[in-house]
Parts: sequence; structure tokens; C-alpha cells
Amino acid sequence: MRQEGDDSRLFFRGFQNRSQEKMKLRKRKSTLYLSPRKSTLPHGDLLGENIYLVLFTIALRICNCFLVQTSFVPDEYWQSLEVAHRMVFNYGYLTWEWTERLRGYTYPLIFASIYKVLHLLRKDNVQLLIWIPRLAQALLSAIADIRLYSLMKQLENQQMAKWVFFCQLCSWFTWYCCTRTLTNTMETVLTIIALFYYPLEGSKSMNRFVTLSLSLIVDRIFFGQWTLVQYNFLKFNVLQNLGTFYGSHPWHWYFSQGFPAVLGTHLPFFIHGCFLAPKRYRILLVTVLWTLLVYSMLSHKEFRFIYPVLPFCMVFCGYSLNHLKTWKKPALSFLFLSNMLLALYTGLVHQRGTLDVMTHVQELCYNKPNKSSASVFIMMPCHSTPYYSHVHYPLPMRFLQCPPDLTGKSQYLDEADIFYLNPLNWLDKEFHNDSTLPTHLIIFSILEEEISTFLISSNYERTAVFFHTHLPEGRTGSHIYVYERKLKGTFNKR
Repeated sequence: MRQEGDDSRLFFRGFQNRSQEKMKLRKRKSTLYLSPRKSTLPHGDLLGENIYLVLFTIALRICNCFLVQTSFVPDEYWQSLEVAHRMVFNYGYLTWEWTERLRGYTYPLIFASIYKVLHLLRKDNVQLLIWIPRLAQALLSAIADIRLYSLMKQLENQQMAKWVFFCQLCSWFTWYCCTRTLTNTMETVLTIIALFYYPLEGSKSMNRFVTLSLSLIVDRIFFGQWTLVQYNFLKFNVLQNLGTFYGSHPWHWYFSQGFPAVLGTHLPFFIHGCFLAPKRYRILLVTVLWTLLVYSMLSHKEFRFIYPVLPFCMVFCGYSLNHLKTWKKPALSFLFLSNMLLALYTGLVHQRGTLDVMTHVQELCYNKPNKSSASVFIMMPCHSTPYYSHVHYPLPMRFLQCPPDLTGKSQYLDEADIFYLNPLNWLDKEFHNDSTLPTHLIIFSILEEEISTFLISSNYERTAVFFHTHLPEGRTGSHIYVYERKLKGTFNKR
């Protein structure tokens, strides 16, 4: 009887305990059920992050886009927008890289698709052709910024992610490049996104295979035959080292000038962060150093070539800021102000003349009643300005060409080199007949005095002046002059 009584008490206690557990579970369940509904109303998610953070980043990059009104390098037009314009509108100019199949059509195809949509909607005015591709690139860069923030939040915490995000957004070189239609900009975007997805099993090899296949198919369509542009590019720039035709630098240039300039005032924080970051981030540091070493082996060097590793550097800069205590506020103010000033100067002032002068050419096309008789000769270092993508009218235009020698000739000089050896002699031979003279000439100010006799004898009058840079060098002047040929009897002295 005692055993039965004990058993019944044990059973009752067990039943009571289970009932209490069920009540607790129900209570927890109701709390969990209600909390997400409350949190989604004021916040919400987009791209896996707080919607306000995403919208802020997109808005910032859109402002970034409109506050960059200068030119950087010719490739941001000639290897993207000019190719896209020719693909859609069937007129324009393809540089020698395309005849030699050194470039692929995958990147220009993005902008060609935008142009095609605008054309079908009959909205293909020149301003939209200029700005919509850049806004698209700005949006892609914003997505990459958010992915970098998400990655650091997963690997570390929200506090650490915040500092890396701050360093990324206030980097002057990122501001300067991230909305430009450069292949290096797209490489940087894809590098960040690939880094975000890298921990996923098998994603690395699968993505490489898909990307290479897509590139091969696109180039097969547009070149008309199977072409591996990656190999052709490697052969030209590395195996044959023909990139030196466009300039060469000493082997240490990236370490002594290129990398410090790109990092700017982030440099001391990057060095500090390299000593603080955990060992698992050594792979990022090794990637940065490896990239610098490999590119140092090539004679032709440019700042933009190392842009894709800049986000890696921001990780170490973020570590530095996260560990600062006493000097954190002065450091943040220093970083923000120094980068902001440099970003605004390079984005709004330095090298803006080559874009401003194309706006003048647009007005020549669309505001002149006799535009059909106009013609333009750009007597500047080759590819100094954009071309038909910034005019969008089949205006007869010409520029001094500079293709490299692919035949192995010694002492080779391109058209631009021959012109600058003796501009007056070249002009006399090229335009021996007045009927072949263009109606408009575009030159850098540094050339004006040297060809002044030709300008006067041919009845050219300066009609517009555009500021270009405070740092003229070589064949590049501080201003750009537009000369218009006047009929006899209408010529006015300056």
C-alpha cells in the first residue's frame, strides 16, 4: 500500500511539473510570436539589413554620383559607354583593344541594355545616356558597401561593423571611383560580394565557372567567334609587356606612391589595424600584399588597378578605430574632414574641363540651326575626352589617335606623338586644303601659342574657355580652349 501511495504521489508531482513546463512554454511561445510583429513595423529589412541603413547608403551613393563631375581615366568612357553606344545606336568609335580582342563585352553589355531600354522608350536624350549608367554603378556600389557591413557584423559584431562601414564610406578614393563606369569599379563591387559569400561551401568554384562561361558566351556573340579575352589581355600586358607603351613606373611605385595615395589619411589607421586584427584576417592582408607585389612586376601602373583591394584595407582601419579610446573623436573628425575635402576637390574641380567641353559640343549639336555643317577636331592627347556617348549625335568628330605598335617596329611613333613633335608642320600637311578644315578645334591652353599662326591664318576665333586643372603637366594644360572657324568678314579679334 505504501508503495502504491508513493507511486501515486510521484505521478502527481510529475504531472504537475509537466503542466508547469507546458505553461512556461506557452508563455515563451506567445512572447516569441508577438516580438517579431512589433519589430517589423518600425524597422523592416532590405538586403538583410535595417531598411534605414540601406536607404541611407543608396542615398549617399546617389549624392556621390552627382558630386563627381570630373574625368579620371579614358577607360571610364572608351571601354564601357562608347562601346555600349555603338552596340545600340550603330555609330561611335571602338579603340584598338576591341579589334585585337583584348576586351570583353560583358561589362559594356550592362550599359548597352540600359541604352536599349531608353531607346525603346524614346527617352534616349544625351543627359540620361550619361547619368543613368553612372547611377546604376552607384547602386551596385551601395550594395557592395552594405555587404561589407553585413560581413563584418557576422564575423565580429555590430560595433566593429560600424567602424569598418564608416571607413569605407569616407574613403576619398572610393568616393572618387565608385560611381564611375570603370571595369575596376565593377571588379571592386564583385570582390566585396564574393568575399561576403566566400564562407558558403562550394560557392567559390561555382561562381568562377558561371562567370567564365557567361563571359565566353557574350564574347562569342559579339566577336563572332570563340574568344578568351582574359588570355589575350594577359598576353598583351604580361607576356609581351606592351602596356609600357602607355607609360611605365619603377617597381616600387605601388609601395612608395600608389598605395599610400589611394589610402590617403587612412594609412596610419591601416598600419595600426594590421597589428590589432586577429590572425584569421591575415588572409586579407596577404591578399593586399600579393596584389601589390604582382602588379609591381608590370611596368605600366595606375592607381585604379589596386582599387579592388581597398575594401580589405578598410577592415584593418575599422579595427584601429574600434580600439582607440582617448583619441577616437579627434581621429574620426580628422578622417572625415581630410577625406571629404580631397573627395570634393577631385570630384568637382580637378580635371573637369574635358567633361565641360563635351557639354559645349552637345549645345553645338542641339542648339545650332546649321549643326549639319559642323565638325570637331579634338587636338589633345588621345582619348582626353569622352566621345559619342556624351554627344549622342552623328556629328563628324576626330581626335589624335595613339594605338600601340603591334608589329615590332623600332622607333614607332603614333599620330599624337608625330603631331606634338611639330604641331605647325603637321597641321600644314594635314590641312593643305581649306575645305578640309573642321569648323571647331578643341585644344589645351598649353598648345595655343605654338599654333597661333595657324589659328590666325585659318580664321579661327576662340569662342569658349573651360577650366581643367590646377596641376597642368606635359601636354595637358590648365584650361581647354574651343576655337570656331569664322567666315571672312565675320572674324572678330580677341
